[in-house]
Amino acid sequence: MSGIEGKVIAITGASSGIGEATARLLAQRGAHVVLGARRTDRLEALVSAIRAGGGSARYRKLDVTKREDVESFMGFARAEHGRLDVIINNAGVMPLSNLEALKVDEWDRMIDVNIRGVLHGIAAGLPIMKAQRSGQFVNLSSIGGHSVVPTAAVYCATKFAVLAISEGLRQEVGGDIRVTVISPGVTTSELADTISDPGAREGMREFRRMAIPAEAIARSIAFAIEQPADVDVSEIIVRPTASPY
Repeated sequence: MSGIEGKVIAITGASSGIGEATARLLAQRGAHVVLGARRTDRLEALVSAIRAGGGSARYRKLDVTKREDVESFMGFARAEHGRLDVIINNAGVMPLSNLEALKVDEWDRMIDVNIRGVLHGIAAGLPIMKAQRSGQFVNLSSIGGHSVVPTAAVYCATKFAVLAISEGLRQEVGGDIRVTVISPGVTTSELADTISDPGAREGMREFRRMAIPAEAIARSIAFAIEQPADVDVSEIIVRPTASPY
């Protein structure tokens, strides 16, 4: 099954930023989008807007750090549409700080959302895709998955992990299931809102002056999905033209 029209696509972290922009674009292109996030008020408004425009959308509350939540979410998507063609593991957090600040709780949160969240998505979706002998995982990494900068050591580590997990999955599943990694540069989103460290927050505020819109990343995701089934776009890096990283 190639193209986007008619595909059932589950998106985590869909209440804002890249997740929201991707949901809107894929629904416009004829996909059945199933949206998950913790903020159900945002999801409800987004689903209403998509439906008002003639698109197909459903939502369910989702905390990707809870394996049972993710299993229930993926099961809901399949139950609603009879199959599950694409899982976009998009949920992420980015509370940057120097390691010496010892914000261990924030480190744990990044590990839980950015790594475990992706693993939970794979664990829930892989049996479904293996059974139907088709499917695609689109995992969101970052330019931080390719290089490390001060204040971002743990965040970058989680995004390096997404690359490693995705490549391992690609090698293991082969044939019927595609695996794509999207690595955005600085993008308009709410990620920076999770930064509690004053110095890191100010540094990110300056860096974000060159941010590209979330729709730019959504178009890259759509490109990877719409390829024929025998074409696996393994990775796309998308960043501002002026970005030094």
